[in-house]
Amino acid sequence: MTKKEKIAGGLIGLMVGDALGVPYEFHSASSIPIENEIEFEPPHGFRRAHAGVPIGTFSDDSAQALILLNTLLECEKLDVKHFANGLVDWYDRGFMAVDGKVFDVGIQTRAAILELKSGVEPIFAGGIDEFSNGNGSLMRVLPLALWHRGSDAELIEDAELQSRVTHAHPRSQVCCALYCLWARYLLNDSGDAWNKAAELASDYYKNHEDKFAQLETHIRPFDEHETNGSGYVVDALFSAKAACEKNSFEETVKAAIKFGNDTDTTACIAGGIAGLKYGIDAIPSRWRENLRGKELYEPLLNGLLKTVL
Repeated sequence: MTKKEKIAGGLIGLMVGDALGVPYEFHSASSIPIENEIEFEPPHGFRRAHAGVPIGTFSDDSAQALILLNTLLECEKLDVKHFANGLVDWYDRGFMAVDGKVFDVGIQTRAAILELKSGVEPIFAGGIDEFSNGNGSLMRVLPLALWHRGSDAELIEDAELQSRVTHAHPRSQVCCALYCLWARYLLNDSGDAWNKAAELASDYYKNHEDKFAQLETHIRPFDEHETNGSGYVVDALFSAKAACEKNSFEETVKAAIKFGNDTDTTACIAGGIAGLKYGIDAIPSRWRENLRGKELYEPLLNGLLKTVL
């Protein structure tokens, strides 16, 4: 695979995972259909979440990822004020939302956007308490890793910075950084990408006491986390990681949805990694062709691919 095929796979993969998971959101694992029935259109008789939303429509996860990518391409850097304005525009007017309709907003993201609308500076808008560790900044961060040309330390700093706009707790920041490193090493064909990312994060955070404590206490050891597909940032990361142990893109996103609960976000996070891992051509054509919002993401994808050396 070329680097462009991987990058396209990552961006389309996160959106396909998101759109695939939308109808199954809020359902328990026991009520999710069997794998071969998980499609954009759920099986007959299944009670769809967001029933009024056309199949193949991505949610806030992908919309915010596209807003982040738009900032990176327009500003040629992570300009948090530009990014924050994009989030407000999404919330108020449906910027980067399919059909201009916002149908799912996380509690913490909503609270942060209201702070932004009241005039709070972007780096101070995100929640900082223990209960502000939803997965809202993790679900959107992949475009940063696909675009970034700086050092690992600079990637970590930017991953943290974009998180602070809505989710400022150190735990959320560290999860975003770890995910970006994982994606970077996959993109660069580094073997054992997850463990390399974890090792680099551990070394980096030794000089950042609070975040090192979050990494070691709440994120490590890596093999002892429950995987419930919930909205908690650490569970979202490790549920996606567990799904990524499957052997194809399709198996990965379906495994993510089988966890139940926050299905669109788990499948979005896992789908981005699986798209990087297997490439754009490994994403089933029936999903790529029926993914809505092409007028939104195709120009941004083309712009991103032009930055690839």
